Amino acid sequence: MEPSRPLRPRTPPSERASPGSTDEITAVVSSEDWHFAPLVIVILGASGDLAAKKTYPSLFSLYTSGLLPKQFKIIGYARSPKTILAFRGHVGKYLSNDNDKLRFLQNCEYINGQSYGDEDAFRTVNEAIQNFSPVANKLFYFAIPASTFAVSAKTIKNTVSGEGWLRIILEKPFGHDLESCRKLTESLAESYNEESLYRIDHYLGKEMVQNLMTLRFSNLYFSRLWDTQSIAAVLLTFKEPFGTDGRGGYFDKYGIIRDIIQNHLMQVLCLIAMEPPVKLDGSSSDQIRTNKVNVLKAIEAIKFEDIILGQYEGYRDDPTVPDDSTTSTFCALKLHVNTPRWEGVPFILKAGKALDERKAEIRIQFKDAPGASFMFDSPCPRNELVIRLQPREAIYIKTNVKTPGFSSQPVQSELEVDYNTRFGASDSKTNPDAYTRLILEVLRGRSAGFVRKDELEEAWRIFTPLLHRIERENVMPQIYPQGTRGPEHDVKVEEWGYLRNSEYVYYNGSVVPKSKI
Repeated sequence: MEPSRPLRPRTPPSERASPGSTDEITAVVSSEDWHFAPLVIVILGASGDLAAKKTYPSLFSLYTSGLLPKQFKIIGYARSPKTILAFRGHVGKYLSNDNDKLRFLQNCEYINGQSYGDEDAFRTVNEAIQNFSPVANKLFYFAIPASTFAVSAKTIKNTVSGEGWLRIILEKPFGHDLESCRKLTESLAESYNEESLYRIDHYLGKEMVQNLMTLRFSNLYFSRLWDTQSIAAVLLTFKEPFGTDGRGGYFDKYGIIRDIIQNHLMQVLCLIAMEPPVKLDGSSSDQIRTNKVNVLKAIEAIKFEDIILGQYEGYRDDPTVPDDSTTSTFCALKLHVNTPRWEGVPFILKAGKALDERKAEIRIQFKDAPGASFMFDSPCPRNELVIRLQPREAIYIKTNVKTPGFSSQPVQSELEVDYNTRFGASDSKTNPDAYTRLILEVLRGRSAGFVRKDELEEAWRIFTPLLHRIERENVMPQIYPQGTRGPEHDVKVEEWGYLRNSEYVYYNGSVVPKSKI
């Protein structure tokens, strides 16, 4: 008989070493060749909100974690006339107030020009780069309107010199439809090849999105269930409890489909539906993106009868929104991935503003348990794998268990991994911001988390006919009250194949109402 061993005390989450945390990745990155070379990062649109609230804080996070080279300089470029001190004060408001802040800001410069095609101003930028180091690697971050991408890329090509690699990060939107997307990619290709361009979709940097392939391919029970034999439906949801909040003029040009569904949710869909790559590391970047493209190629253009459109009450009260606007702030739609793995499985994508909560999640709903409808007196709910992207990342399986007490009827509960309690994921060192992750990937030359041009074109192919018809026919969306689940859509979604268990109450740490047990 094997001797008993003393129980080991459980280490609190805050004291555990986190695999893949900043401390661990710093050791890996610091041994890579690029980390020993000087680096210049040029941020176009440096005076805007995106740069101040996302780009600079992400670079600051990399700096404080030792993930930038020892020799680095950040040059902000924009049209606003600012002194370097004023610019540093503006950026500094969004950085944590510690001893590293001043040292970081000393490496930040600012240059303004007349436009994003101002060759004289860009020559000044190049002089600053050469004065710092003629052999520096160069990263240009385009936090500017897509209409200026091509002229900026051409101007950089004409004015920036020196050794070292040159890479460009491009912010969305990448076009307005298929035709405009193709024009944009063709104009960028005149200046730089595809290997130099990194189109950023910050959803691909989220912890739970990056976790999808590990979850799928390292767990036998999921890999065996991940197909049409076991899965009834896939539901992708994005919800915000607020409206356009000052972005009405911008949002009205795009709408919820272009703003969220065609890019963020479709990228997540591709990772759910793609075939496995041979390897999950930096060498597999092109294979992963090719597998994602194959998913998109298997999707037909969305049919008009497979959508639900909504607009929240008060949307047109925004002074920047036309009084007769028919732009949708809510959309639910269905599509199919026509491959042997996914034959007949509906993928339902739902996104909306001014809804009842903030949430982004993936729901994999499995088919009915065989014989359960005969075994129990009441319906047996379907199992679901739920992956919550935000807020408070978690993975849980909606599992049927016996109702407590004398009853033998099934009730749904959770088998759950909460990332905050299990891994201390609220700590930025354990769970870095999506932009921080993605900028580091560019510096390392890893492109798997970025969107390739053929991905863009295939995604636009799927949505362009639908978008053009909505605009051509001036389709009026259903009006829904703010703070609700949106326009009535449960019946339609059930027809599409997803069954919502309205009796289920997610246990978030508070007492579950007895009426729901």
